[in-house]
Amino acid sequence: MSNPSNGYNPTRGPSLGPSAVPTLTVPAQAASPLTSPGAVKKQQVVSSQIYDRNLNRSKHQISLSSLSFLFMQIIRLNLNNSNSLSTLERKLNNLGYSIGLKYLDLTSLRLNAINPSSSKSASLNQKRCISILEILNFLTTSLWPSLFDKKADSLEKSKDHANQFMIIDNDPCMSRFISLPKDYQSLNTEAIVAGIIEGALDTAYFSCEVSAHSVPLENYPQRTVYLIKFEPSVLVRENR
Repeated sequence: MSNPSNGYNPTRGPSLGPSAVPTLTVPAQAASPLTSPGAVKKQQVVSSQIYDRNLNRSKHQISLSSLSFLFMQIIRLNLNNSNSLSTLERKLNNLGYSIGLKYLDLTSLRLNAINPSSSKSASLNQKRCISILEILNFLTTSLWPSLFDKKADSLEKSKDHANQFMIIDNDPCMSRFISLPKDYQSLNTEAIVAGIIEGALDTAYFSCEVSAHSVPLENYPQRTVYLIKFEPSVLVRENR
């Protein structure tokens, strides 16, 4: 007698025994991994800590040695993608420019929060500078301490060119721990700070070009002069 579980059933069609029925097994690795509740909670805590930080905090929370290490890696990365030192300086300047565009507003916001005025509209315009000397004094006495925890050492005007001003830092922070090979001694890594100055001035509607120049003194081997060249339109507006 044939096994009723095998053969052909006119009402159901061909049938196979239990041992012949194919089974599909899914490897454990093929299953999509699910994030554990603990990991999700940790991510949420980190995100909340970032967004809950006080925007108006005045104390710096960044290690200078860590910042110098990061800056050195930025220089090394851009050096590998640059065919000349001038190209590298331009890249550092562009990086600083993007920082300056945002940092001037952040500095103004923090100062307005610390010294609020009676009127909201007045508070928003409290730190707005409309002259060249006002904006440069703001950079050297407010933005500089916010970035480097100190004021710039000097602000000077060129005797030969009416559109040129100089911010002088005897001991620039960004290049304090940067060591360059002899082949790259002409590279001025403070180009990134020149870019920050240029971006901050541009966002305040003082169009200019800013370059960094090493002018060492005996007691200040890293002394840097940031030369600011304002566009003619800025001087025309200044003289109205």
